[in-house]
Amino acid sequence: MGIFDFLFKNKRKMIKEFISKEAIVLDVRTTAEYSNGAISGSKNIPLQTLSNEIAKIKKLNKPVITCCASGMRSATAASILKNNGIEAINGGGWQSLSQLLAN
Repeated sequence: MGIFDFLFKNKRKMIKEFISKEAIVLDVRTTAEYSNGAISGSKNIPLQTLSNEIAKIKKLNKPVITCCASGMRSATAASILKNNGIEAINGGGWQSLSQLLAN
């Protein structure tokens, strides 16, 4: 098993743990991107407006799995959420996360 296999399995395990805690999936792509396809049941808060929505997200009182197109914006979003006391993990690109959640 290579380092990437190890990291991917660890990420998969963490995402499954978040799901078991009823995590919400937060898609931080633009509204236009989101409207062209998204994970069923996910919430769309574009990264540009995320800081304005922290109080609303905190009120949900659930862990958050962030996603975007490739994983770059969702990494930034997860960091912002963590810095504001919200349990969050970067789920990466929404299409790969969608496949992971289906299994």
